[in-house]
Amino acid sequence: MPSLEFSMAALSWDTSLSIPQPNTTTVTTTVNTAVNDTVVVSDDDERSPSLVNWTPSNSNALYKVDGWGAPYFSINSSGHVTVRPHGAETMNHQEIDLLKVVKKATDSKSIGGLDLQLPLIIRFPDVLKNRLECLQSAFNYAVKSQNYTSHYQGVYPVKCNQDRFLVEDIVKFGSAFRFGLEAGSKPELLLAMSCLCKGSSESLLICNGFKDVEYISLALVARKLLLNTVIVLEQEEELDVVIDVSLKLGVRPVIGVRAKLRTKHSGHFGSTSGEKGKFGLTTTQIIRVVKKLYECGMLDCFQLLHFHIGSQIPSTGLLADGVSEAAQIYCELVRLGACMKFIDIGGGLGIDYDGSKSANSDVSVGYGLEEYAMAVVQAVKFVCDRNSVNHPVICSESGRALVSHHSVLIFEAVSASKYTVPAMSSFDIQRFVEQLPEDAHLDYNNLSESAIRGDYEACLAYADQLKQRCVEKFKDGSLDIEQLAATDGLCDLVAKEIGVSDSVSTYHVNMSVFTSIPDFWGIEQVFPILPIHRLDERPTKRGILSDLTCDSDGKIDKFIGGESSLPLHELEGENGTKYYLGMFLGGAYQEALGGLHNLFGGPSVVRVSQSDGPFGFAVTRAVPGPSCSDVLRSMQHEPEIMFQTLKHRIEEFVHDEGDMGGAMIAGGIAQSFHNMPYLTVGSSCGLTAANGNNGYYYCSDEDFAGGSDAVAGEDEPWSYVCA
Repeated sequence: MPSLEFSMAALSWDTSLSIPQPNTTTVTTTVNTAVNDTVVVSDDDERSPSLVNWTPSNSNALYKVDGWGAPYFSINSSGHVTVRPHGAETMNHQEIDLLKVVKKATDSKSIGGLDLQLPLIIRFPDVLKNRLECLQSAFNYAVKSQNYTSHYQGVYPVKCNQDRFLVEDIVKFGSAFRFGLEAGSKPELLLAMSCLCKGSSESLLICNGFKDVEYISLALVARKLLLNTVIVLEQEEELDVVIDVSLKLGVRPVIGVRAKLRTKHSGHFGSTSGEKGKFGLTTTQIIRVVKKLYECGMLDCFQLLHFHIGSQIPSTGLLADGVSEAAQIYCELVRLGACMKFIDIGGGLGIDYDGSKSANSDVSVGYGLEEYAMAVVQAVKFVCDRNSVNHPVICSESGRALVSHHSVLIFEAVSASKYTVPAMSSFDIQRFVEQLPEDAHLDYNNLSESAIRGDYEACLAYADQLKQRCVEKFKDGSLDIEQLAATDGLCDLVAKEIGVSDSVSTYHVNMSVFTSIPDFWGIEQVFPILPIHRLDERPTKRGILSDLTCDSDGKIDKFIGGESSLPLHELEGENGTKYYLGMFLGGAYQEALGGLHNLFGGPSVVRVSQSDGPFGFAVTRAVPGPSCSDVLRSMQHEPEIMFQTLKHRIEEFVHDEGDMGGAMIAGGIAQSFHNMPYLTVGSSCGLTAANGNNGYYYCSDEDFAGGSDAVAGEDEPWSYVCA
């Protein structure tokens, strides 16, 4: 048997055909100029001046920050992501350094921190306020420039994010604009009723969604409480309930209908549009509603027309088409005698998740706020003028565009793994060949001859054939695990030398995709993700992100720009400090949709406002994430009883360590119930598996005493100290 001259020189790569170089990843984008620059991330090209002299501008281009982040996110000269809380009007000294916020949140209280655990959601109410003002300004400009005789007043659909403080902020910030709320369920209606008590009396309360008697009763009570409530019919049958309950309560309702338009959004988010959409009434049903209201003497109650083309409307052309169709229905309702006042264009105002400004993508849009508002106003005005109908109040339900930018999810990469191809000497290969089964020799010989010829494609094919044959031999017991491992090593070495081996690392991150980024798992929605610091350093690796869950879907392997990996830094950089990543534009839907897979609860939350103080920001609210006890209770477990059961077990079986040993174990378990489910990186508190301690879990006297003070209290007694 001829020996394989491998090492990979041993497999004779010294032929006249040069070895192909590993692939590099090229990203073309704009770096603060109108000229497209090319940014290359490659492990092998360390001599390139453009890479050696890496600057934050290079990172800005690589991660397309200006494309998806302007005017709210940028990178400062220190290589940290900053938040511009007032958008384009933010002055340089008002920028907020995200890394400083994270340090404030996670540092211990003894050094002035808040002692919160990651993952962390950072909310910026100043950004929310700016988004609302920009939306209102865009419509105000369109109304004025087009000589539109009515006005715009929007509503926020609370389903996008029902956080109490966010909704209260929207009502407060929007009060001067008569900005209202939209509800789609009974708890959302109760929420909206309560919040709008502090808003403008003209703010709309739009009641969407499927309705029963209780829902409609609540909506009519809201009208009795002088809230500007509109009940929007999603089904024709709801009209009978509205008429019946309104008569019983003695409340004159304001009624709207949701129309099923022929205009259809063809993208992923357009499934609720068109004649076959989930919601709304057909033109035939709308005519029957008009007739019934007329017969009941309530046609004057019919005042609003609602429609929804779908989320993330990609172009103003599609938008104008749908608005024009709806405006014509509105005019027809006026002709039929309805006392029409409002046209509610629904949601659909999209945001640019990937910075491409594309009108042919589910994750981008080809317009800005100003173009959107102008398209709506022009379409409504044109149709109404053509029909000699007074211009209606324009209402929109723009949730995603309003709240997506206002929060950032921060999480930590705790480790990284990448398979290292083992080195093989000529002696190793000779020994490997001698141990091969007889029928595998032919595959090996073909592989060797292909290497000598420099036929790389054939090399890969024969290597794969050799591997598959050896796997079958292993399965039937004729090949041991050491021989199988040697086969894998040889085949991986072939792939590496040819330049087709996988150079992507897996970065393990301390969060749950299912809890914090459910839209990625559910509909493969991509969000901008990048390190929030070290952006003045060249990222030398590419990686995918793997979460903490015991689920193969718990990973992020699709990124903006169609990338299947993300440029990242070595974790041991910056003297071993922590490596923080941020997920941006996730302020809509992610918190409401997040689940409890593996019982990982929600992140910690802080609210941060711009301040003129020495740090440039102030944390106005901080809330730790749900503890293990909290998530267990959500699944009907009783943590106090669980702890007592474990305590009795300790008392029964822990004898060899003495009473204090049992008390320390109980104390550690009690602390675990009160901690968040996520990893506590670098901590030795609670139950800690320590190297050099024979694998036992331990808690020091100091930790135990501190834990006792921390978890025992009047509200929630945890008695674990042995008397």
